[in-house]
Amino acid sequence: MPVTMVVVPTYNERENLPLLAEALWALPLENLQILVVDDNSPDGTGQLADELAAQYPGRLHVLHRTEKSGLGPAYRAGFRQALALGADYIVQMDCDFSHDPKYVPEMVAAAEAGADMVLGSRYVKGGSVDREWSFYRKLLSWFANKIYVQTILQFPVNDATGGYRLWKGPALVGIDLDRVRSNGYVFQVEMAYITHKLGYKIREVPIYFPERQRGTSKMDMRIQVEAASRVWEIRSQHRRLDPSMRRTEPYSG
Repeated sequence: MPVTMVVVPTYNERENLPLLAEALWALPLENLQILVVDDNSPDGTGQLADELAAQYPGRLHVLHRTEKSGLGPAYRAGFRQALALGADYIVQMDCDFSHDPKYVPEMVAAAEAGADMVLGSRYVKGGSVDREWSFYRKLLSWFANKIYVQTILQFPVNDATGGYRLWKGPALVGIDLDRVRSNGYVFQVEMAYITHKLGYKIREVPIYFPERQRGTSKMDMRIQVEAASRVWEIRSQHRRLDPSMRRTEPYSG
């Protein structure tokens, strides 16, 4: 059976982590493992992850990082570790339940049907965001994904900022994580754009995106402005990519 590895970056998610692990392991999927990538959380999330790893050997793994240096570096480190652990499908998701674990089996099925990257999308038919979001917040998110990013990058992804994704292992190798430069949330846009330019098959499946119930969000206006400005740099850096430029060598570490 293929190994599905769920990579979960954490920073102060002690309340959510054991609940997320329980929900993921309740899914009708064999060989589902979890990799926690903790950025030295001061609330003890890393220590709790170690305790869970000892309690569930081979099912939960922990990668400790010494500092909080951004979402992009955390995921790149996690992806490399997941590949080294032999993962066939690598799922990336938040720990705060804004990404409902119930969609993972559907994402795996889409990968088995031929998709190289499966995106849990708020902006395809059947997808939606939290009903309590203000009109302004809904409009800003919709505009960023459906108008701003699509117009600049000219690629057919409806939710490029979405962070709920499944990757096939060979696609993550082919993308070449060494060419990904973003640190913050625009990392999601850069990864999607590179995937498209290299000719990998992308499929979007609809999800409902609720607000977190526990813990504190790491998103603020500064991060959003930085992400918007970086889209132009991403276009400049990667617009000449084509499928012949896929990486073929495995990562060395």
